[in-house]
Amino acid sequence: MRVILFHIGDFPIRSYGVMIAVAILLAMGVAYYLAKGTIYQKHLTDIIFYMIIGGIIGARFWEVFFFEFGYYSKHLTDIFMIWNGGLSIQGSIVGGILGVILYTKRKRISFWEFADILAPALVLGQAIGRIACFLNGDAFGSPTGSNFGLVYPKGTMAYETYGSQPLWPAEVMEGQWDIIVFALLIILKNKKWPKGIIFLAYNIFYAVGRFALEFLRGDTPRYAFGWTTAQWTSFSVILISIALATFFSIKWRKNETETLV
Repeated sequence: MRVILFHIGDFPIRSYGVMIAVAILLAMGVAYYLAKGTIYQKHLTDIIFYMIIGGIIGARFWEVFFFEFGYYSKHLTDIFMIWNGGLSIQGSIVGGILGVILYTKRKRISFWEFADILAPALVLGQAIGRIACFLNGDAFGSPTGSNFGLVYPKGTMAYETYGSQPLWPAEVMEGQWDIIVFALLIILKNKKWPKGIIFLAYNIFYAVGRFALEFLRGDTPRYAFGWTTAQWTSFSVILISIALATFFSIKWRKNETETLV
């Protein structure tokens, strides 16, 4: 757990930035491998720009308006200071997806086919990104009330919030869940599915895990039913994804039946 890895002169090299860069590179490598033999492989180097820009905008938007609106509504100039922290992974996903939609519309290629290819790479990137959160001491859990848990050092947001209390390793557990989701998606790719099902399965699997783990989080406010913003987002994503997956499956089966006839 180390916020700053080392310095180059007076410039600090932060663990968060290093791990996010590693996450992007490895996710791109996996996506390139999964896109092998398809028309989408040549688009990967171009689409990453749309995903990164969309992801940053979405991550900040979600943080400002859904997580910390009470603060930012009184400190409007801080909204644009992303270097001071405050990025939501769920907002990043939404923004990145919108970037992919924009790109695929411009290039007139299938969003759903491309999304199916990108989904395993995306969740692997998220898993590595949670290592960044761990090293940075954010996305932390609530006190465990026992000797079990992570004790964060001084200089981290977790320590500033709870001191030396053992906390639930929420970000570590989410990273582990993301690895499980990655494996499940790779397994699912061995079978033929309707377009979009792999991507929608990613949304459902990740959202279910995030919803459950949010009960252990100690860094976000709670609203109706005691749910956090992330839980409300996850709940909405699950419902929308199930509805779309059902629609795509029914349509696909109907087309398959008509083809056989």
